[in-house]
Amino acid sequence: MKQSVYPFAAVVGQNEMKLALLLAAVDWRISVLLRGDKGAGKTTTARALAMLLPEPAPFINLPIGATEDRLLGGLHLERTLKGEPVLKPGLLSEAHGGVLYVDEINLLPAHLGDALLDTAASGVNVIEREGLSASHAAEFVLLGSMNPEEGLLRPQLLDRFALAVEIAAPLDVKERQMVVERRMAFERDPVKFVADWSEEQQAVRYQIAGARARFGTVHCSSEILERISATMCERGVRSLRADLAAMRASNAYAALMGDDTVQPQHVATVLPLVLAHRARDAGRTSPQRGPQQDQPVPPRPEDASQQDGGAAETMERIFAPKEMGVPVVGAFFRETAARGASAGAPVNSFGPVVGNRRKENPTEIDLRATVNHAVLETGSPQPRVADLHERVRNPKTGARYLFVIDSSGSHAAQQRMRRVKGAVVGLLARSFKKDDEVAMIVFRGSNAQVLLEPTRTMQEAVTVLEYLPTGGRTPLAHALDLARAYVTPSTVLILLTDGRANVSLGAGDPWQEALEAAHGIRCPALVIDTEQAAQPLGQSRQLAEALGARYLALENLEESGDLILTIQGLPATTR
Repeated sequence: MKQSVYPFAAVVGQNEMKLALLLAAVDWRISVLLRGDKGAGKTTTARALAMLLPEPAPFINLPIGATEDRLLGGLHLERTLKGEPVLKPGLLSEAHGGVLYVDEINLLPAHLGDALLDTAASGVNVIEREGLSASHAAEFVLLGSMNPEEGLLRPQLLDRFALAVEIAAPLDVKERQMVVERRMAFERDPVKFVADWSEEQQAVRYQIAGARARFGTVHCSSEILERISATMCERGVRSLRADLAAMRASNAYAALMGDDTVQPQHVATVLPLVLAHRARDAGRTSPQRGPQQDQPVPPRPEDASQQDGGAAETMERIFAPKEMGVPVVGAFFRETAARGASAGAPVNSFGPVVGNRRKENPTEIDLRATVNHAVLETGSPQPRVADLHERVRNPKTGARYLFVIDSSGSHAAQQRMRRVKGAVVGLLARSFKKDDEVAMIVFRGSNAQVLLEPTRTMQEAVTVLEYLPTGGRTPLAHALDLARAYVTPSTVLILLTDGRANVSLGAGDPWQEALEAAHGIRCPALVIDTEQAAQPLGQSRQLAEALGARYLALENLEESGDLILTIQGLPATTR
């Protein structure tokens, strides 16, 4: 029995997402990345798009644990085991003419992501396996979705998506109510619900068909192209893919609107989708050069209003990092750790093939090695159980280093913030590896903030840290509460603080709230005590106990020796 699909026309709100998907339906070369909240309708809307394309239009959902052979195509297992090796198409062949959807694409192994996007751009997939070669058309709408809290795409892969949309669940009461009502009506009687929306669906389907027919004749003038290129230069976008994406999206939008030429309003409508993941001032902002280091900057209003904090707390300053000797903080993975909670595939299924081994019950059979062994042992390509070989893959699991940094006014005394920054830079330089991520949360003044969303580019962390101001009070509880949302099964938390919490989340005691927040975090952690006082309070050591973390004093970092923190691959992020 064929399962009913929720109609595209019945999706409430999310206008930017629906526009991006319609543009991709007009021109399959326009790939779309959907980023944002879980449960906001990304998968539902993506699946609905396939129902609007000319039939038959398949919807292929790429599983995270897919191998190269399953995605790209490979040797036909049954016929190869019979001694008749032939190639078998993969998911890219099945997706031709339809939609290929990759949920949590940020968790897809890098080598598969590269191959997938190359094929999506060219529309042709070439299969080469064990001396055999074949090619086939692979023109499909590529849609990827991700939750940035579970890790980001590499910049090289991110740029390959023509458009990106930030998705958020609606916070308007009426809109949320409408979403739930429609969904409940669909679940009660899918056939009736689809029938009720058939007229609206057919109108959208006709609009896409007309736009596809008109697309090839839409004219884009030199003036429009100049406007697009000028915008990219102004926004600091270096990749020429952005210009091509803007041109294609503008053409598709003009065709969708029934126009024969691209107008400035078409460009203005699609540019936010093109720039969302490319412009320097979109999303996570690249830091600009701030005031001269070690110089005071004006206090923020919320800090100036605190009269009991003293001058050291209200005056913000920027300190340059001081070079320090630090240990290597290594992450040892036990069992199956992955950045996303939904990525349940074994670690061995990730990464490129690096060898093979004999095994009677192979997880992933290596056909070439199996047949070769059979021929060498028996003279026949017909393998026995004793001839079976499995592929060995290079694990690509990396750690997420989540730094939570105290930048309150107490760290201005004796320029202690220089040592704090130096410790962070040193830890990154010594511990960060190719497949790792880094994220930063800082706290000062009245609240904590995410200074750096998860990224695999270490230099971004060093740059944002360099211009981090110091001053204000110590909202430690808020920082720990914020950190919980960034803890994944592969996270190592590194907290640098003197523990002198003095800003509460509500009306409670700031220190008790901080301890409660610490008890709510479950991941390998290291607390670096930055307190420097004649009569220390020792609250950072108590925090370490609440977190179940290793404890080190800032002044003892150089002599502490390297640390290995074991990541268990836990299914939950809090306890």
